Amino acid sequence: MTESLRGKLLIASPVLGDPNFARTVVLVTEHGVDGAMGIVLNRPSGHSIGESVAELAGMLGDQPLWVGGPVQPNAVVVLAEFSDPSAAAWLVVADVGFLGADHDVEEIARSTRRARIYAGYSGWGPGQLEAELEREDWIVEAPIPRELFPEDPETLWADVLGRMGGQYTLISKMPEDPSVN
Repeated sequence: MTESLRGKLLIASPVLGDPNFARTVVLVTEHGVDGAMGIVLNRPSGHSIGESVAELAGMLGDQPLWVGGPVQPNAVVVLAEFSDPSAAAWLVVADVGFLGADHDVEEIARSTRRARIYAGYSGWGPGQLEAELEREDWIVEAPIPRELFPEDPETLWADVLGRMGGQYTLISKMPEDPSVN
């Protein structure tokens, strides 16, 4: 296993063929010998929280529900930026982490600056992510704070690659389907 990628971004390379991850940016939330877990940061579901998770609608109103990945799509996880990091079930990077299942809506509002609700997550078994990295399916990069809660999810993939410079700037400008270039 490589060193832990917890807290890093995985940027889908153009060669990654899995449609679940085409042009995605994934925050790695856990990575160890048992595998890895992450949350896709740039896939709104097209549904609001109110339509999908009524008990959390009071906290986040009509914000979008996000698709965290293809694993357990009926499970809900809340990624938040904490004003009180001790309220996090676990922190991933800096003051960003997950809420525990036992939080009530008022406590969430007091202990977080912002939060997003994700349906499902991304997961890799032991050695699977390492094999994908070896095939160059993913580009690894440390996040900057604004990328963890992107205002424009449609441009996040290109924005991260573009700020990396060099060959990545060229990749960031590639059309989704190079045959229409």
